[in-house]
Amino acid sequence: MIADSGRSWAAAAPVHVLRSDCRGCGSTALDRILALGDSALANAFLGNDSEFATEQRFPLDVYLCQSCGLVQLLDVIDPETLFRNYVYVTGTSTTMAAHNKEYAATVIGRLDLGPDDLVVEIASNDGSLLRYFDAHGIRTLGIEPARNIARIARDAGIATVEEFFTSALAQELRGTHGPARAIIANNVLAHVDDTRDFLVGARSMLAPDGLLVVEFPWFGKLVANLEYDTVYHEHLCYFSLTALSRIYAEAGLYLVDVQHVPVHGGSLRVYASPTPPASQAASVRNLLAEEDAAGLRDPSRLARFAADVSQQRSALLALLGSLRNEGKTVAGYGAPAKGNTMLQYCNITREMLPYTVDRNPFKVDCFTPGTHIPVLPVETLAARRPDYVLILAWNFADEIMTQQAAYRAAGGRFIVPLPVPRIV
Repeated sequence: MIADSGRSWAAAAPVHVLRSDCRGCGSTALDRILALGDSALANAFLGNDSEFATEQRFPLDVYLCQSCGLVQLLDVIDPETLFRNYVYVTGTSTTMAAHNKEYAATVIGRLDLGPDDLVVEIASNDGSLLRYFDAHGIRTLGIEPARNIARIARDAGIATVEEFFTSALAQELRGTHGPARAIIANNVLAHVDDTRDFLVGARSMLAPDGLLVVEFPWFGKLVANLEYDTVYHEHLCYFSLTALSRIYAEAGLYLVDVQHVPVHGGSLRVYASPTPPASQAASVRNLLAEEDAAGLRDPSRLARFAADVSQQRSALLALLGSLRNEGKTVAGYGAPAKGNTMLQYCNITREMLPYTVDRNPFKVDCFTPGTHIPVLPVETLAARRPDYVLILAWNFADEIMTQQAAYRAAGGRFIVPLPVPRIV
């Protein structure tokens, strides 16, 4: 496990189990739709080259449930290994700061929240989102199992419980803090092996007039834009609204609205209530119809998606090889989990990409999992001036290119790898 300093990876082997049934409905009728090969854990950065030989890899295979349509991984890594010490920090991105400010304002306005109301965020990370609620005088509570990240939130004044969220914890917290008007869960539902228990717990914490608000990368965008790098071992599920609606119903939650949001390559923000609405919202009906038309459960459509993913790998490798043959220098920008999936699937080596840079201090001076590419400070770009920069954190491409305006003005070029590799 990465230590608090972010400089070492423990030798203890992660617990790895293989499911045989769908975590949404229990069916065993599961078809593999995408195989990305054996992959090291996407956030398991290595502190030095002595760790390379003992690094473990696990199958990264994606399955579709024939019964309910839930897309998922069956290989499950112990969450204690994945999340107790973590390297993703929300507060390092200006894009996410703007997103969180809008997010908080939307929820506050929708529920007319005031100082007597409680907002709970599950997987609250460094408390970046909850700080916007706190600034409005609204009570907040974060739940964040990553001890190093929870410490950042508490230092910023956000009360944070260092535990994994379960229905049992939900009952305990409702007893000590009272019911919540809003429970927010961003990019965490996909991490949970027992999805139903998580949702039952959220429902039990809600006030009768409260809302569960969940964000997650939408499977529709993943397919349409070849966002295969969203797949890594932390992400056990890749939700469509169609599959999610069934799981919600079994947990006693009712969909009341859904919105498209642009973060992370295209996400959904889903609002659900413990109380049945008078009628199904048009936004829900329309998206369910859109998913059906897109063929998100159609084997032929998903086979074409897998073929397109393979072609993207070939195109990216061809581009990097061509630049190398021309004597051009290429560096990376970002060391995100998604980038580590792409680097490993494409087998991009240090010869093709000698280093990447990142703003996150937990990652700098480490090596990327699987490919062992050094992660250096962002200032390295200005010092070394590579001819091209491959944007591994492509979901923040606009923010990155704005930050690196001086590099671009000096003649530097950027490569955006998805959906088709292109130089900008």
